[in-house]
Amino acid sequence: MRRLPCERGQAAVELLGALPVLLVLALALCQLLAVGHSALLAANAAEAGALAVAGRGDAVASVRRALPGWTRARARVRVRGGRVTVRMSPPSLLPAMPQVSSTARVVR
Repeated sequence: MRRLPCERGQAAVELLGALPVLLVLALALCQLLAVGHSALLAANAAEAGALAVAGRGDAVASVRRALPGWTRARARVRVRGGRVTVRMSPPSLLPAMPQVSSTARVVR
């Protein structure tokens, strides 16, 4: 009877082969979470700016106060009439990551 070659260590070799794929998937998931979090922050900041417009306050300052410290440098605020738009660049390892944007409006 002929013996099969030893299969010891086979699982370790397969894990090493799958590790790059798992790493790329984990990085993609983290990037999607960062984009979603940035979109949520932009929406909250735009709403704070619109509330400041409704109260005849400084919308830009209100938007800046509504954002956490690390996002203030990444945010661009635009106020036109009763419309406040906040654009942000989410944290990314890729240089060509698109920006997220949110708009809130006050109807008078």
